[in-house]
Amino acid sequence: MTVTESPASRAAQILSRPTTINGLTVPNRIAMAPMTRMFSPGGVPGEDVASYYSRRAAAGVGLIVTEGTYVGHDSAGQSSRVPRFHGEEQLAGWAKVAEAVHAAGGTIVPQLWHIGMVREQGQPPVADAPAVGPSGLRIGATEPTGRAMTRQDLDDVIGAFAQSAADAERIGFDGVEIHGAHGYLVDQFLWEGTNRRTDAYGGDPVARTQFGAEIVAAVRERVSAEFPVIFRYSQWKQEAYDARLAETPEELEAILTPLAAAGVDAFHASTRRYWIPEFDGSDLNLAGWTKKLTGKPTITVGSVGLDGDFIRAFAGEGSAVKGIDDLLDALEREEYDMVAVGRALLQDPEWAAKVLSGRVDELAAYDAAALKTLS
Repeated sequence: MTVTESPASRAAQILSRPTTINGLTVPNRIAMAPMTRMFSPGGVPGEDVASYYSRRAAAGVGLIVTEGTYVGHDSAGQSSRVPRFHGEEQLAGWAKVAEAVHAAGGTIVPQLWHIGMVREQGQPPVADAPAVGPSGLRIGATEPTGRAMTRQDLDDVIGAFAQSAADAERIGFDGVEIHGAHGYLVDQFLWEGTNRRTDAYGGDPVARTQFGAEIVAAVRERVSAEFPVIFRYSQWKQEAYDARLAETPEELEAILTPLAAAGVDAFHASTRRYWIPEFDGSDLNLAGWTKKLTGKPTITVGSVGLDGDFIRAFAGEGSAVKGIDDLLDALEREEYDMVAVGRALLQDPEWAAKVLSGRVDELAAYDAAALKTLS
């Protein structure tokens, strides 16, 4: 940073640079992180959903990653208000969402989701769609409460992800993101805490990656060669924040390499605090290690813009959170390629526009209590 360059102007300059993921050019380095909303009755995204995403695209978000959307499998999810990415009416709704985002100048990918053994809050079990997972185990359970997946189950779920990806390209989306994080189905296979299988899908880290890699390969086969496939993963789980897939870079490489080889174009490395180093002896966070180990583009995420820390960092005030200069330094060093912003974009739909134009003094402070009234 030069002596005349302010943190705000430096942020605007660095974050406004375009980047590419396979055949997709994203106009800047800001992504919208996927956040479940449950505003789609019957699983159908309506005009309000199109407005919600296009408003943020119009305000400068380069890449929209939608909320999680259920793939076409009976056990994929239970909420009647979470959007589906299957069915004629549902896909017609999503086509309008993509069209609205493109008209606003943004790019958009759906996050494809299967919850596996997770039971969604406030949703009763569905009698004809039992919870399924690698071993029928919920996080923290010692005995199965669901059904361990059979070979047919695996094939059905793999096929559902592939079909949703093909539909995404057909109706005009710019890529897809596979949800392999936070303790949901794909992550249940990746993590030894929920995967006790003794077949080819369980055991060492490479075997536990087999299911996710087969999903990626099936998706890759059903979409065009230039269509981006993003894979989101995490160490932490919704019900186990201290869980870890890998304790060392070598263990992480064993997990990521088969996924990259299967056709992942970019990784979305989900952390709860983006500034925390992932392993001892290095300042790299999870996204930084992911890019170093795979060479693939990566997206970092985790508490960007929350609690005013991001805003105070621009003003140079003290904070326990790494300041914006650290984030920008990492981008300039190409440790990762994009920054995903979540709840701050719920709070302030104009967040990206304000940052990209250097108007950080206008950012709205994050207020969780106020989010229920925002759209």
